[in-house]
Amino acid sequence: AAGQAQSDVPPEGRGPYTRNPEAIEAIERLKSPYCPGLMLEVCPSSGGMALRDSLADLADAGLSSDELVEWVIANHGEEYRALPGKRGVALLAWIIPPLGAILGVGLAFVALGRMRKRRGLEDGEPFGEDLSDEQEERLREALRELEEEEEAPFL
Repeated sequence: AAGQAQSDVPPEGRGPYTRNPEAIEAIERLKSPYCPGLMLEVCPSSGGMALRDSLADLADAGLSSDELVEWVIANHGEEYRALPGKRGVALLAWIIPPLGAILGVGLAFVALGRMRKRRGLEDGEPFGEDLSDEQEERLREALRELEEEEEAPFL
C-alpha cells in the first residue's frame, strides 16, 4: 500500500507490527497539523504519516501518551489538541456545558411550574375558563353544523 505509514509495515525479520498503545492513544487525541479539519489518525498526507511514525518511535522509546501529546503541542501549537486540557482554565470547557444543560432544564421546570400556576392548573382544573351559556350554545351549534357536513355526501 503506497499510502501506508512505515510503522504499519512489519519490521524486517519480525512478525506483524502493532503500534505502541501509547502512540495510538496520543494519535487519537490530536488534530493533524497537515490536514486542516482532520484528526491525525485519519490524515492521509505524507506529513501526517511521518508524524504518526515519529510518535510511534517516541512511544517505543518509552514516552507516555501525555508526553507524546505535549511534544506535538510544543512543536506544532496548542490548536492541534483535540480535547481541552483537564487543568487550569481548560477545565472550564469540561464543566460549563454540563452545568449549562442542568441549569437550562431547571429553568424550564421552573418556567413550566409558574405557567401552570398562572393558568390555575395547579389544583387539577381543566384548561380555560367556564363557558357562559351563550358560548356553550354557540359551541353546540358549531358541532351540529360539523356533524351535518360530515353526513352530507360529497358533490
